[in-house]
Amino acid sequence: MTTFDLSGRKALVTGAGQGLGEGMAQALAAAGATVVVADIQADTGRKVAESLGEGHGFVHLDVTDDANWESAVAEAVGLLGGLDILVNNAGVEITSLITELDADDVKTMLNVNLLGTALGLKHALRTMRPGGAAGHGGAVINVASVAATIAFPGIAVYSATKSGVDRLTRVAAMESGKLGYGVRVNCIYPGLVPTAMGAGLANDVAELGLFGSPEEAVGAVIELTPSGRLGEVSDMADAVVFLASDAARFITGAGLPVDGGMGM
Repeated sequence: MTTFDLSGRKALVTGAGQGLGEGMAQALAAAGATVVVADIQADTGRKVAESLGEGHGFVHLDVTDDANWESAVAEAVGLLGGLDILVNNAGVEITSLITELDADDVKTMLNVNLLGTALGLKHALRTMRPGGAAGHGGAVINVASVAATIAFPGIAVYSATKSGVDRLTRVAAMESGKLGYGVRVNCIYPGLVPTAMGAGLANDVAELGLFGSPEEAVGAVIELTPSGRLGEVSDMADAVVFLASDAARFITGAGLPVDGGMGM
């Protein structure tokens, strides 16, 4: 057994019906964890859960709804027989110049990215702490973004929400430690990955006139990245497995850049 072996661990991954979340669910399962896929899109979420094989499951989750979080976590604990790992991955990005911000779009990003993560922390800590439904401690990994560490045009509110995820992570880690919950809380800062969201961002910033084309926007990101390439889903998923594993047993309240050096 290696320190990255998650055999016997039980994990819940939000926004796991596609993109980074799907890759994270797959990587956790490959490392031996039993995984519940949580997503607001039932069709895609169930397909991902089925692809993981027998023993894994799906729960419907609107991360902005407190009551839905409570029921989804309870259902996941029932399916898994416990809960050791939560990956707060669900997120949304709506590109806009600051001068053209739409209030409803701002509220959507705040609700999904910030409120959704806060509620996930609330219910994970309640469930994993002593006396909770699982009660044996665990690990929470929040998904922030390199956007929290750089000033990239067109994504001001998204960047602000992901900076908030970083702060939530650190305060939650401190509270967990001070109160003896036994739950480590960390976050990752993914770089740009060519998922549907990443491709959409490249198209959007080009349409806003910030870059001459989507290809130019992608080239600008690569130029800012010392590793000289975009990120891959597996880069982010492997970082989540690490933070969930015993190899990270003395790491909490940390933000791990997984961005090829872009945000340094």
